[in-house]
Amino acid sequence: MDDVRLTPGMLSTLQKALAAGAPAGAAAAAQAAQAAGGGPSFSDALGVALKSVSQAQATSSDLQRRFQAGVEGVSLEETMIAMQKAQVGFQAALALRNRLVSAYTDVMNMSV
Repeated sequence: MDDVRLTPGMLSTLQKALAAGAPAGAAAAAQAAQAAGGGPSFSDALGVALKSVSQAQATSSDLQRRFQAGVEGVSLEETMIAMQKAQVGFQAALALRNRLVSAYTDVMNMSV
């Protein structure tokens, strides 16, 4: 798998997309943390991102089932876009996980 590198512009776009697509409770928690301490904690931001990825996958699965069942009003284009959003989100989460594991391994291998 290719290494994923985020530019500041891409990171800003991802943050806006996550904020727009995050569940209401998670967005409120992130805003409260940001107001209280000047910014959301890493764990809060990670939790919001993972919930957003999970929601995108659930939406994609639901649209796939509805399209296969022939429900009127569910288009192939809408279903494919939802599937791609879910895939991109999952790949980003996987890349983040790999980076975190690598950083953890590096820290644990440091001599003290």
